[in-house]
Amino acid sequence: MQTEKMIRIVLADDQPFIRKGLRYILDIQKDMQVVGEASTGEEAVDIALRNVPDIVLMDIRMPGGTGIMATKSIVEALPDTKVVLLTTFDVEQYVFDGIRAGASGYLLKDTETDELLSGIRAMHRGATLFNSSTAKRALDQILTSGMEEPDSSGKDRLLGALTERETEVLQLLAYGKRNHEISAILCISEGTTKTHIHHIMQKLEAQDRTQAVVTAIRMKLVK
Repeated sequence: MQTEKMIRIVLADDQPFIRKGLRYILDIQKDMQVVGEASTGEEAVDIALRNVPDIVLMDIRMPGGTGIMATKSIVEALPDTKVVLLTTFDVEQYVFDGIRAGASGYLLKDTETDELLSGIRAMHRGATLFNSSTAKRALDQILTSGMEEPDSSGKDRLLGALTERETEVLQLLAYGKRNHEISAILCISEGTTKTHIHHIMQKLEAQDRTQAVVTAIRMKLVK
């Protein structure tokens, strides 16, 4: 398999044995390659900017800036890079903070190897990864109640920016539909679907699909 087809991954954790274990698991996969390791938040940002990975597996509690802070810096500079937060502690606040920072996933460190690998592959295809029960509860709470009261003027501005087709795509994203499902429902190609999603994220100033959906529901752009 050619290097350009590999899923390029950066590991950020202050515990060397965790990085070594993850590296061993990932590097023996035919479609994955660890391109850098970091032991602090600052190192994680620096290594990500230098290597431009597809995925960053980010510990939440690290010296030199938290994983949340590092996540925010990485996704602002590298919008195509997906960050998965790794933690020993299943805490709803971490999920809230992670989504606000732009994380596309949240996993516990005791996640089964097969689940981790399948999750990385799914994220690389555009999915989000919030598999713990706490993460799902927090995400449901965000989608149900919103993170803040919607601003009517902001809603009108965003509705005016979105085309009718983009609004349809956004609604299907809010229903949890994947690209191929959206394409089938709307009778458009997957390439066209990806283009609409890219434009939606630009207009909503969202770093990924999860943030786009959270913004849309908070602003009551979708039902």
